[in-house]
Amino acid sequence: MAEIVRVASAGTLESSDAYVEIEPADEGIEIQLESVVKAQFGEAIEQAVRETLASCGVERARLTISDRGALECVLRARVETAVLRGRGES
Repeated sequence: MAEIVRVASAGTLESSDAYVEIEPADEGIEIQLESVVKAQFGEAIEQAVRETLASCGVERARLTISDRGALECVLRARVETAVLRGRGES
């Protein structure tokens, strides 16, 4: 299991990007999502975030995501980078 030990972020608020902030949590995964396409793709975005966290071994974290229409690959990259930074690895 990979622990998030500090607040970290990745990305920008530019069009077609996403800004992801991650911080330690006592239990579980908590996701707060703001997205210009939330009505259409909110569930898919959350699923991609949870899959990325699982592949990184993260079981406890609080994420705040501001999505501006990012492609799934961009979103996954932003989450992974935030995780690495939150672990103190980058």
